[in-house]
Amino acid sequence: MADPAPALRQVLHVGCGTATIANMPAGFQDGSWKEVRFDINPDVAPDIIGTITDMDAVDSDSVDAVYSSHNIEHVFPHEVDGVLAEFRRVIKPDGFVVVTCPDLEEVAKHIAAGRLEDPLYTSPSGPIAPLDILYGHGAAIARGEVYMAHRTGFTVKTLGAHAQAAGFAGFGLRRRPQNFDLWLIATKLPVANDHVADLLRRFARA
Repeated sequence: MADPAPALRQVLHVGCGTATIANMPAGFQDGSWKEVRFDINPDVAPDIIGTITDMDAVDSDSVDAVYSSHNIEHVFPHEVDGVLAEFRRVIKPDGFVVVTCPDLEEVAKHIAAGRLEDPLYTSPSGPIAPLDILYGHGAAIARGEVYMAHRTGFTVKTLGAHAQAAGFAGFGLRRRPQNFDLWLIATKLPVANDHVADLLRRFARA
């Protein structure tokens, strides 16, 4: 009798919106991962309805990874450490967290150059200016999607400090100035630096 296929690892996709595992970095595309969708909006058909400030519906030590793309800037500054601590709570001891968010250090360069409302790039939602990155996508907020407003922001230094304050034992960071974003990989338990580097290579966009 053939050995049973190994169980798929679970990645909790927080604030998933309409995105799916197909929109995640390459490391999640090898067929060994199952996406569990988590969002505040029932219209996007999440598996779990909730917010990143209230994750009581997710058991501790229950998922292999958490993936959070452009969510953490939507909470107030005093909530950041608690949100990251919740991400840490729900991953298994050998699990990891992937967080990506705007890089305000890079955005500030364009603001200082007088480009506050000039588009920096075009997203699927339309042109994105520094003002949108600072405060949230203006067109979406104008449509009544007030949960799209940004309430805080990060540089590579402050994002790392928040990861440490939330209790992560290991973490690595990446800046992508050309994309105006930051990437954080964080682990629950201490790991070797080369392991963090490998996670960054596979699960953070280059």
